Amino acid sequence: MTKKYHVFISSTLDDLKNERRELIKIITELGQIPISMEDFDASDRASRRLIRKNIEECDYFLVLTAHKYGPPPPEGRSAGIEGEYAFAVKHDIPVIALIIDEKARWKDSKKEKDEAVIKALENFKEKLRSNAYVTWTSTADLRQKAMEILMQEMNLNPRQGWVPSGWAVEPLVANEIARLCRENEGLKAQNKIHSGSLMGVLKEQMKKTLKVLTLNKASLSFYYDGGENWENTQSFSYLRLYRLLAPELTPGKTTTEISRFLGKVLNPDLDKTIRAGYPVPSNTIKKLLTDFSILKIVKRRGNAKGDVWESTEYGKELYAAYRIRQMERALTKTVEAT
Repeated sequence: MTKKYHVFISSTLDDLKNERRELIKIITELGQIPISMEDFDASDRASRRLIRKNIEECDYFLVLTAHKYGPPPPEGRSAGIEGEYAFAVKHDIPVIALIIDEKARWKDSKKEKDEAVIKALENFKEKLRSNAYVTWTSTADLRQKAMEILMQEMNLNPRQGWVPSGWAVEPLVANEIARLCRENEGLKAQNKIHSGSLMGVLKEQMKKTLKVLTLNKASLSFYYDGGENWENTQSFSYLRLYRLLAPELTPGKTTTEISRFLGKVLNPDLDKTIRAGYPVPSNTIKKLLTDFSILKIVKRRGNAKGDVWESTEYGKELYAAYRIRQMERALTKTVEAT
């Protein structure tokens, strides 16, 4: 059964027409369903409701930005794409941002002129960098990077998706299939144990997990006491972040505690003091931990303080295997030196 994802495309209109067409092509080529609301009047209440309904029901929220912010927003409200972004974040829709590189060639007629609007646009881009994002310099560059990050997110952060109604399975049938699958997997596991192949399979799985952690990265921004916005955005490999978090997650930590720990340990500016509450964006932390959960190395449980994240048994074994390998390498170097 092939699952299809709805991908909502949010951008300013006139300045990014060609780029938006490319995104629609890319999403369609990937076998997914693009949703672009450019034919609707965002100033009309009924259209705004329809736009929000489509965002709420989509699987991924794709934001495309260049040097336009949109019309000045009403007092106390966000402009078009920032308002759509805030709505997506509120409803826990994964955000993927495509931000133009500041070095990219761009027509002056497609740039904001008002300093206040330019500042608002820069602040919005800084918010976007707390999610999965890439920068682009041309339409061709955008096409390649958009396809790569979409495939990555759909692989690492799969969603419920959609299937044709004719393919839907009755609940009783689905439950029976699930039970038989679990029973079959249990029999397979027992057979592997008896054949002595389980450890080999586990080692291969660990190698794959470590490779995924090595290849993927997260961008972390930092908020300091007395600061007015996120600063010092830097990229860290998933492996480095998990290596830091694994010992901390044995007893379990809340999302707030994890943000505070990473902010303190990874703070690139030691002359500044990170703020106490979420020095690293909560969205970034939740996405990171969700990815770790997908890889079966952490799990989430609730208590009076909120969500608590802790290492799974597989996660503990993975970290132990990684540490053993590091210690063995150190021992080899010592022997060779002597």
